[in-house]
Amino acid sequence: MTHPPLVETHRAGPRTRERIVRAADCPALTVHGIAHVGLADAAPPYAMVRTDLAGTYFLACYSGEGRIYLDGRWQRCGAGMACLAPPHVLHAFHAVPGKRWGFAWVRYQHTAGHGPLINSAAPVLARFAAEPLHAAVEGLFHEQASGPQPGTLHHWVELVHGYVFRFAQPWHVEDRLARLWEAVAAAPGEPWNLTELARRAHCSGEHLRRLCRRQLGRTPMHQVTYLRIRHAAALLTGSNDKLEVIADAVGYANPFVFSNTFKKWTGWRPSEYRARQA
Repeated sequence: MTHPPLVETHRAGPRTRERIVRAADCPALTVHGIAHVGLADAAPPYAMVRTDLAGTYFLACYSGEGRIYLDGRWQRCGAGMACLAPPHVLHAFHAVPGKRWGFAWVRYQHTAGHGPLINSAAPVLARFAAEPLHAAVEGLFHEQASGPQPGTLHHWVELVHGYVFRFAQPWHVEDRLARLWEAVAAAPGEPWNLTELARRAHCSGEHLRRLCRRQLGRTPMHQVTYLRIRHAAALLTGSNDKLEVIADAVGYANPFVFSNTFKKWTGWRPSEYRARQA
């Protein structure tokens, strides 16, 4: 399958329909730091690429299928699935030939008092019943278009945010996994491997792989890489440490391997990322 180039893009095409409610027109969205919400009925050549996603982005598919770029690779996103992209990463998605793609999205804009929804146990791609979110966004559209009442808008926005929050911080994550990823996030420079992760989680490596696939949408070692890259991004913007020091702090003895991995996951070399965030 041919994917769009990973350069800043928003291409809708004549067969795609998008509906959007923005915070500028609906102040109730700002309560949760939401920049805009929307629904799309997409068809090729629909494509979206954001090379430096400024806020958390949630996408939930309720019909058809498309492709999304997360964790440095293209993945399928079909009906009954959702993805959660953290801020300041390369994020892309597109419709596929011969298929329509129906999805809802919620785009957050991080400001004072509204930090990222994502914690160390948040899924990146997982099963999700998108119909309730779809209905809540539809309700918000109708209320906004029909002489909106602030109180009613507030209730629709609370529903929308509540569904995203439920996905981002799921109650069903096992305590042992939550503790495991907190430990990795606190010490990303440790030489983590599947054997050590499984020992910490008190299960076999294969069982840990199954749990992570189901709850996070990625393998255990992909989760380690995600947490390392997230920590590296924070060090790049919050310190003046040399790249070699940051690479070592997040578990990479070879700065070139670190640089290549960072670019694959974020779309930027570490030095470019630091310069853009300055």
